[in-house]
Amino acid sequence: MTDRVCIIGSGPTGIYTFQHLSHSPKHLSITIYEAENYAGKGTPYLPTINDPAMLSNIPSIEIPPLGQTLADWLRGRDDEYLSTFGIVRTQISEREFYPRLVLGDYFHDQFLYLKAQAEKNGHKVDIRVQHRVRDIALETREIRLKVEAAGETFDALYDHVVMATGHNWPENTETHPGYFMSAWPASALQSIEGGRLGILGTSLSAIDALMTVATSCGSFVYDGTGNLQYQPSTGSEDFHAVLMSRKGLLPEADFYCPLPYMRPRICTPEAIEALISQGSNGLLDKVFELFRNEISLADPDYAAEIGLSQLTVDTFANAYYARRSNIDPFVWAAANLAEAKQNAAAEFTVPWRYAIMITHEIIAKVVPHLDTEDFARFNASFKGIFIDEYATVPHLSIERLLALRNAARLDIFKLGSDYEITKPDSARGAYVALGDRTERFDNFIDATGQSALSARELPFPTLVSQETVRKAPTAEPSGFLVGDAAVSSVRLGGIDVDDHYRTITAGTVSNRLYCAAIPFLLHKNPFVQGITSAAETGEIVAHAIIEDLSHTQFTELLSA
Repeated sequence: MTDRVCIIGSGPTGIYTFQHLSHSPKHLSITIYEAENYAGKGTPYLPTINDPAMLSNIPSIEIPPLGQTLADWLRGRDDEYLSTFGIVRTQISEREFYPRLVLGDYFHDQFLYLKAQAEKNGHKVDIRVQHRVRDIALETREIRLKVEAAGETFDALYDHVVMATGHNWPENTETHPGYFMSAWPASALQSIEGGRLGILGTSLSAIDALMTVATSCGSFVYDGTGNLQYQPSTGSEDFHAVLMSRKGLLPEADFYCPLPYMRPRICTPEAIEALISQGSNGLLDKVFELFRNEISLADPDYAAEIGLSQLTVDTFANAYYARRSNIDPFVWAAANLAEAKQNAAAEFTVPWRYAIMITHEIIAKVVPHLDTEDFARFNASFKGIFIDEYATVPHLSIERLLALRNAARLDIFKLGSDYEITKPDSARGAYVALGDRTERFDNFIDATGQSALSARELPFPTLVSQETVRKAPTAEPSGFLVGDAAVSSVRLGGIDVDDHYRTITAGTVSNRLYCAAIPFLLHKNPFVQGITSAAETGEIVAHAIIEDLSHTQFTELLSA
């Protein structure tokens, strides 16, 4: 009998899972459900969700291989397509950043290529768009899905199911007139027609939201000297925006570095695994010692400048941000952009930046093994410096921010920890209380991005009511780890999965449900976001399914 595999979602994680499943030596029946109108794009790149002004933060050189590279695919587009997105054919580059919609088109074409290859390899592939999975029930041997399409529902049974549902955005973005609880869908933001706009967040998500509104209220143009300028449209002369965050800092410009990542010399995967094997007691401090030594070896001058030898895991972030926290963020952004461009032209890598970059995924491996006290310390400050380093933004994003600033259309507020956001009873937008002053905004967008979700927040009611899929455990400080089992632990959040993203279930039900959905992994996998993480997750899940199928086939042969 042909094994039935279902992938819920056809975004990057679903695509890479599908890619590796297609290499299975055993023929499979693969069904892919996609709730949207388009298969093979994913929410971050859908035309119904994103605006042409929204930029991706990954260049072609970083996208794990599919059929073609993004750069080669772009070179094959006609002039009309490239013109639509302002892409100059002669400037197409493996290190350039392109609009999210372009990546959506690219992934869609690669998805169709993978489908053809899978069918050529003997697999049966059934792709169903506008099909939303409403429920999942784990049975003894099979997994039952309830699927909705065209207003009707039907049940379907599968042997293996992969939840690759990606980001979880609210269905209704504008929850109060002029108050948007998400930067997506971008089409909702286009209803903003000037006035004072407040945006909570300063990351690329916040910048994307700002650019969506800015381009609907005006346009960016290059002057005769090649400098980017912003010009408001007639009727939107009063447009003005404020980005705000606790630190009041802008992300830094993407910096040049060797790809793929070079291997760390001290903070290596083997060194981290050795520390994990010693148990959770004092684990975070031991990891920081490796990290500190890696930075010191890579960039002794930077280490001396920030006094690295005297810093701890709790104080490193303050020293890290101190270099730019007391400088006007736009002044810093302009200088940082100039430095990033100069380094890119010279192919020079800032050593300390690269040391942080190449260790972030390695250090992330310890997070599931931290006790509750160290887990809180990691989240309080140390996690943020890695996010700041890998969440750098395209140079064009910084140029647009500076153009808005030069046109007196943009400010940044440092919120600190003592602020309050309220919605007026009978007016649009929001009030933001900052100490002894209150700021009024005609429109307000919460662009802080995807938050971590837990098992109780799964959109599948039977999974929740069965209580077979549980929150991930975190060891108490007095506890310790024995193998993969936490002793003296509490369940704080996320979904409990094994090393193959297979949900660890309770009871005598199928254990062939795989959670590759980002919001439910963030709790214990804080850096899992992004296409490279999607590719890694998809490969791990697919190989686990293929291995399970091989084991099952072998067992059946023995019992025959």
